[in-house]
Amino acid sequence: MNGAAKGAIVGGVFLAMVGGTAYGVYTLVGDEGSGGGGDAGGRTGASSSPAANTSGPITDKEAAATAKAFLAAWAAGDDRTAAELTNNTQAAQAAVAGYKAKAMVSKAVITPGTPDGATVPFKVEAEITYQGTTKPLAYDSRLTVVRGAGGVSGVSAGKPLVDWQPSVIHPELQRDETLRAGTPASPPVKAVDRHGKELTAEQYPSLRPVLDSLRKTYGEKTGGTPGAELWIEPAAQDAPRRSLLTLVEGKPGQIETVLDADVQAAAEKAVAGHAEASVVAVQPSTGDILAVANHRRDGFNAAMQGRRAPGSTMKIVTAAMLLEKGLVAADRPADCPATASWEGKVFHNLNNFTLQGQPFSTSFARSCNTAFISLIDDVKDNGALPRVAKEAFGIGLDWKTGIPSQDGSVPVTSGPAAAAEYIGQGAIQMNPLNVASITATARTGVFRQPVLVKASLDGRTLATAPRSLAPGVSSQLVRMMKQAATGNGTAAGAMSSVGGSDKGAKTGSAEVDNAAAPDSWFTGFSGDVAAAATVEGGGHGGDTAGPIVAAVLNAS
Repeated sequence: MNGAAKGAIVGGVFLAMVGGTAYGVYTLVGDEGSGGGGDAGGRTGASSSPAANTSGPITDKEAAATAKAFLAAWAAGDDRTAAELTNNTQAAQAAVAGYKAKAMVSKAVITPGTPDGATVPFKVEAEITYQGTTKPLAYDSRLTVVRGAGGVSGVSAGKPLVDWQPSVIHPELQRDETLRAGTPASPPVKAVDRHGKELTAEQYPSLRPVLDSLRKTYGEKTGGTPGAELWIEPAAQDAPRRSLLTLVEGKPGQIETVLDADVQAAAEKAVAGHAEASVVAVQPSTGDILAVANHRRDGFNAAMQGRRAPGSTMKIVTAAMLLEKGLVAADRPADCPATASWEGKVFHNLNNFTLQGQPFSTSFARSCNTAFISLIDDVKDNGALPRVAKEAFGIGLDWKTGIPSQDGSVPVTSGPAAAAEYIGQGAIQMNPLNVASITATARTGVFRQPVLVKASLDGRTLATAPRSLAPGVSSQLVRMMKQAATGNGTAAGAMSSVGGSDKGAKTGSAEVDNAAAPDSWFTGFSGDVAAAATVEGGGHGGDTAGPIVAAVLNAS
């Protein structure tokens, strides 16, 4: 396997060449009449691995030989042999068997690449055949060889085995997901933006999970007819299927979204520069979602469904609560010591900075943690912050955006966890959609539930907050966010590229257990657009998430 590797279909059989020497000739997947080495049970007889060390790192020779045997068995359709060469025989056998029986793979050529230690890349060139229609499917994947742990029937301790992951079969497969071919339950949809421009996954790649969700929810309501496809069957029943290949074109129905293609394009470009990045833009005056973009290895729509601590972007809500209680005012002095303690927990400012005799607006603009936490004793109510978050900002009110989304959570806690919530840590869970909506509510004083599809399309009831922000609170929040986006505010650098004076922002950094760097958060507004972004492990909010938000605001 260390030499050049080639794969080809020769005379109706799978022939794999390594360094110019054939390592096996097997019955091709789905080719029942071809000769091969299989017995009555469909076995190739290729299950034996080379003599193995029982400990220590996997050697190059072991990785190459194990990968060779597994790929050959898979290409032959010998699910039992392939499974016995993995560390999860049950899952691997079901996946390899399903490759032929459920994904309708009629032919496959698997070409191993050059091993990189214990990892072996390979290329799959397959054909999918369903009801007389055949289409090609090609993709790259990889496998890793590990030592068997023992203690499992049929698995010897120390034996080199393929570390079974669904992504071995296809790189987009995640845990408990499978490939399926056939006629899907939901017809395809043609999604268009607020101006009638078509939105496709080819032009806007990170919209793929959004378009899949729109299809699942509205496909049968838009008058389309299904064709035939290869798709990824999700593990969760309420998750949408993800289409991989169209075998027979269906007739799509049209669905109008409130997205803006130009803002979406800017969002796609902005997140592409960072791993594990997500951004959402909303229109404060309406709640319309203008853009949703993610750049993630797992394809998850974290922009709308994520659940992570939002860091200091939460200080918008905490400031609103403190303002409503009269404990602070934007222009009134506020203490900002280097540290503050609550029930045995010491909280610090970045680099232990202090502010002397400065108004609360400066503490907000400079993201002074202690200015917020030191007031928890004066609040005297651990439920105050969760109530304001829900009653005025709509957090946790079961949003119905048109596709699956999470509406955030600010639970009632006690002790140091309650203090941590004041600065967006602890048990709080948010995503960029929630934080963008918080900024939109701060901007207008009124919560308007974000929507991707107008409620009039299907008659769903949108969430409404019990009340607006108290008089004067919105104007003070806007003033403080504007200060944060200018001068020596923590958001000034990122927002410097956003034109005009009607702009404001808030940075955030959220500590995550066992992470090398905190999550980067940033939210801002410009005119009638509010946006929020996060980059997992991105560090300071202004450095990574900030430029993403600025790029989106500049496109609006």
